[in-house]
Amino acid sequence: MTAHPTGAWTVQQARNLVMDLGDRIAGLRFVIHDRDPLFASREVFTAERLRIITTLPRTPRMNAICERVIGTMRRELLDRVLILSARHLELVLQEYLIHYNGHRPHQSRQQRPPDIATQPARHVTELNDLRSIRRKPVVAGTINEYHHAA
Repeated sequence: MTAHPTGAWTVQQARNLVMDLGDRIAGLRFVIHDRDPLFASREVFTAERLRIITTLPRTPRMNAICERVIGTMRRELLDRVLILSARHLELVLQEYLIHYNGHRPHQSRQQRPPDIATQPARHVTELNDLRSIRRKPVVAGTINEYHHAA
C-alpha cells in the first residue's frame, strides 16, 4: 500500500505477487484490470503467460467480482473499525484476509472457505454437540469465528 503509487511501484508489486504465488501461478490464466495508466506491469504478467484483460470504459459491472470483494470488506470490516494509520490498516487487512480465506464461508464454495486445507473434516455426529463450540474473536474483535473444541 502506498499513498503515491507510480508505474515502478506497480511493477514491483506485480513482481512480488508472482514470487508469492510461486508454482500456483501456473493455474492462473487471466489478469483483469481497469484502464489506470499506472498499471505498467503488463510485461511481468505476460512473461508468466497470463492473458491481460482490460475492462471496458464506463462498465462498472465488468469487474463485478472485485467490486463485490471490496464491498464485503467495507461492510464486514472497514465500516466497523476506526483506522488510525496506514500501518494499522495494513495489519487489519492482513488479519481479515486470513479470516476471509481460512474460515469465512463462501456461498460459491458450498459454505467452505477458499483455503479448505485449514478446515478439518467433521462427522455429522460430532456436529450435533453444540457444547463443544468455542467462539474466537478475530480482526480486533469485530468478527467472531466459531470452532469445535478439541
